Amino acid sequence: MSAPLRPRPAAQLGPAAPWDRAVTGTSTTSRLLTVGVVGAGRVGAVLGAALAAAGHRVAAVTGDSGTSRARLALLLPEVPRGPVDTVAHAATDLLVIAVPDDALAGVVADLAERGALHPGQVVAHTSGAHGLAVLAPAAAVGARPLALHPAMTFTGTPDDLARLAGISYGVTAPTELRPLAARLVADLGGVPEWVAETDRPLYHAALAHGANHLVTLVNEAADRLRDAGVARPEKVLAPLLRAALENALRLGDDALTGPVSRGDAGTVERHLARLAATAPESVPAYLALARRTADRAIAAGRLRPVDAQSLLGVLADSDREVAA
Repeated sequence: MSAPLRPRPAAQLGPAAPWDRAVTGTSTTSRLLTVGVVGAGRVGAVLGAALAAAGHRVAAVTGDSGTSRARLALLLPEVPRGPVDTVAHAATDLLVIAVPDDALAGVVADLAERGALHPGQVVAHTSGAHGLAVLAPAAAVGARPLALHPAMTFTGTPDDLARLAGISYGVTAPTELRPLAARLVADLGGVPEWVAETDRPLYHAALAHGANHLVTLVNEAADRLRDAGVARPEKVLAPLLRAALENALRLGDDALTGPVSRGDAGTVERHLARLAATAPESVPAYLALARRTADRAIAAGRLRPVDAQSLLGVLADSDREVAA
């Protein structure tokens, strides 16, 4: 079991930043923020621990379930737990709301209605899908809205803290709050990516498409290898998938290999026939990805349109068979 996280000495944090001036408009330049965290899920608990490690004071956190209490015991063992409004009151400088996307609007509205928020307080959420609009009730009472989404998958354990170094944060902030947001991301060891309010859904769709669907794709491949008699599919997939990911990030569409990029219609037809017999639930996903792969291969010049005709015919015919 990992040891509880200990705050880093202030000497390691670099020059003091004008936090109080940015938050409250005063001339004080104290670097310490008093923070509250609503939501002791995987993201909230880890970010709270990271802020504590950066020297900030995490004053209170919510978390009533057994899982939340266990997570907080590992990551924020000395921080008191309390109800949502108590945590919001304790967060005199920064309130981090780390709740599921669909719950966020209700939590913000409830806090504003209860009078738990105050002017000058920064209210930040960690949702990738939402921007500043969801924080309108907080802004209406004078709080300062900030969307701060870490582009990382979390386990909710101390191991996550090592993964924060160098990750990107999708940040949407009012112009006057950008310096503070940039400093906050730097304290977390990350890099800000400024995302416009209207682009938040597209930003989040891209991340979900790449990361969440990757997990599904890998597990689908592992299942089909088991169907083929492979005892340890993870051993077969690991070097192949790591190389494919690294090549895709480095080379883009030039990393494409395999039967679709070569226009091998016969091979793809055999794939589909065996999938239909063994795991028909995998056929629609294979078809959709094969079509998109063909489109990208053609656009990138990896596959000549004339060589793609037979392949596209197989994919179209298979679509009719599956639909029937």
